[in-house]
Amino acid sequence: MKAYMDVEDLEVYRKLCRLHIEVCDLSHGWPSEEKYEIGSPVRRSSNSSPAQLAEKNDDRYIRNKTEGVNRSSGEAAETIHHLYMAKEKAYISFGLYDSFRGRYKECIRMRLRKNTRAKTS
Repeated sequence: MKAYMDVEDLEVYRKLCRLHIEVCDLSHGWPSEEKYEIGSPVRRSSNSSPAQLAEKNDDRYIRNKTEGVNRSSGEAAETIHHLYMAKEKAYISFGLYDSFRGRYKECIRMRLRKNTRAKTS
C-alpha cells in the first residue's frame, strides 16, 4: 500500500461520487418548475460533498483536511434536506428517500471516523 492516498482511493469519496450521479439522474425527472427551486440545489450540494474532500485531500495541514471533512459532511446533510423536500412534494417515495438518507449518513459516519483518527495521529 502506498504511503499517500489519492482522493480516488478513498471509499467515501467513491461512494459520494456514485450518490451524486444517482441524485442527478433522479432530479432530472422532476417537474420543470422545480429546475431551480430544488433540482439545482440538490445537484450542487450532492456534488459539493465529494468536491470538498477532493479539494482538501492534497493539503498537508491536518486542520485544513479537517475543515474539508466538516464542509463535506455539511453538504451531505444539505443534500439529505433537499431530498426530504422532494419526498414531501411527492417527487420521490419515502423508501427512495430513506435509502438515500441512509447512504449519505453512512458517508458522514465514515468521514467522521477518518477525521477522528487523523486528529489523534
